Amino acid sequence: MSSLPAPSRLTDRKRAAILDAAVAEFRQSGYAATSMDRIAASAGVSKRTVYNHFPSKEALFSQILEQMWERSSSALDLVYRKDRPLRAQLLELLEQKLQLLRDENFAELARVAIAAGLHSPELAQELIAKMGDREEGLTTWIRAAAADGKLKTPDPSFAAMQMHALVKGFAFWPQIAMGQPALTPAQGKQVAEAAVDMFLSYYA
Repeated sequence: MSSLPAPSRLTDRKRAAILDAAVAEFRQSGYAATSMDRIAASAGVSKRTVYNHFPSKEALFSQILEQMWERSSSALDLVYRKDRPLRAQLLELLEQKLQLLRDENFAELARVAIAAGLHSPELAQELIAKMGDREEGLTTWIRAAAADGKLKTPDPSFAAMQMHALVKGFAFWPQIAMGQPALTPAQGKQVAEAAVDMFLSYYA
């Protein structure tokens, strides 16, 4: 969050301060224990200011995750290219995905989101839906490659889910559920190459 350019307007600076404070509070205390009062105090603004920007804790938390997903997906070039080898394109896409999964803030907030979802099915459904939207790009890429005759799959969504599972089985769930360290770049490269080769051996 803090890597974004500093906003110039006072109201934008306050909003950014609230978001940064909320990230820290959610990471430190978890979703249930974090209050809008604590976020306001940490951000150095009034509680009314927090509510002027975000009507609820749920809305604030969703905005944090939305920004992280926006930041991760903004760098993705998911446009299928007829003139490039499939393997090279897929490796590039997976490397960008792995960069997000190595982000410490993302991992911590993912843990918070999962814990929050256990107590709030509505929030869990919303977060899962948003994550699904962010991962739709791979489905679109696979659909385009299939339409070009380079991949053979009647169900691009299913194929995309398989690819995500191949990566997350090493680079997301062990870290989130068992506290394992993030993959090193070399380990991520190994996972990506194996996932792409398995995928192409079946679908290409």
